[in-house]
Amino acid sequence: MTAPSTYGLSTQARNLQWLLTDLVEEVPGVNSVAVVSSDGLLLLSSDPGGAAAGAAGGPGEEPARTKGPRGASADLATIVSGLGSLTTGAAELMEGGAVKQTMVAMEHGSVFVMAISDGSLLGVHATPDCDMSVVAYHMALFVGRAGHVLTPEVRSELRQSMEKTP
Repeated sequence: MTAPSTYGLSTQARNLQWLLTDLVEEVPGVNSVAVVSSDGLLLLSSDPGGAAAGAAGGPGEEPARTKGPRGASADLATIVSGLGSLTTGAAELMEGGAVKQTMVAMEHGSVFVMAISDGSLLGVHATPDCDMSVVAYHMALFVGRAGHVLTPEVRSELRQSMEKTP
């Protein structure tokens, strides 16, 4: 995987990007990761160039992964935002309280969504043979470390950096 550029980012934003990259590289079966703001905007991605290039690698490089969601971080962000909205609505109708985690197991992979304290969501797309408990554990670690760092200033900085990504 090609690490995204952290040039010009604050220490907090660089640390969040490092935590996200570490999640992808250290947890077996994780294909891609996205952090989405409460209003559905992509804040962080394991493949920020994916929306344009279709893969995590640079021009001319082999993709870091071969399967979905159509190779684009924007697609994963859309899925995460939609699942977050759907499950929040369901929880309200059922008077179930706040949604903590959502998991969708499919024939060819899994999608996990976990709430971050500020209303943002962490989404992970993983292989069908991943150890779901290991993925969930590492997502919880990320959420615990990232929750207090995602201030309005850092969210704004991350949005701007994603807009600049080719």
